[in-house]
Amino acid sequence: MNYHVLTLFPEMVENGLNTSIIGRAMEKGLLSLNTVNIRDYAGNKHGKVDDYPYGGGAGMVMQAEPVYQAYLAVRQKISSTPRVVYLTPQGSVFTQEKAKELAKEEDLVFLCGHYEGVDERVLEEIVTDYLSVGDYVLTGGELPAMVIIDAVSRMVPGVLSNESSASEESFSGNLLEYPQYSRPEVWRDKAVPSVLLSGHHGNVEKWRREQSVMRTAKWRPDLLEKAELTEQERKMIQEI
Repeated sequence: MNYHVLTLFPEMVENGLNTSIIGRAMEKGLLSLNTVNIRDYAGNKHGKVDDYPYGGGAGMVMQAEPVYQAYLAVRQKISSTPRVVYLTPQGSVFTQEKAKELAKEEDLVFLCGHYEGVDERVLEEIVTDYLSVGDYVLTGGELPAMVIIDAVSRMVPGVLSNESSASEESFSGNLLEYPQYSRPEVWRDKAVPSVLLSGHHGNVEKWRREQSVMRTAKWRPDLLEKAELTEQERKMIQEI
């Protein structure tokens, strides 16, 4: 998987992704990160890439041409037309299913906006996906881009040391993950559930499934609409 990030702050993206699991995956060659500084394509000695919005209003707007030239610089390096993700509160909300979908791509381009946004004309020209990480406003698209890159990277084969982790964690099957416990067996008078100490894998899996269903019903009932539940599980939810 090759990531290309069009940004005004390349160091922010690089420093945020060059560590931990993602950083190790880059060292192994499973992922690559190419940050492109949009200011390098400003076409003026001051690196100015924004201007006042037509029609008036507060703030500044990122101009179309520097963004387009930055995109072309990426386009010239890869063999196919890539999907271009623009990070915006106006986009559809990013989900685990979207992460799985994007992980199938060979190259992904992320456009990080700033100020009051980006000239609509270049968005119409290059953007394929409008994504949001939530209904709130941030100072720029770098943090959302890093969030999506992290989530997508976990779906890339070989990135996680335990390949089962990606399929068993939260949102798998539209259910939240079950509670996790580790040593010691008793901590501040709180004991690990006895079923997890039984060694009976069938009972453990049954308990974990029940916990996932109950936790989802309690914290994220909206997810249950898409979850595949048994009749017994639906009755359990009604009782809760």
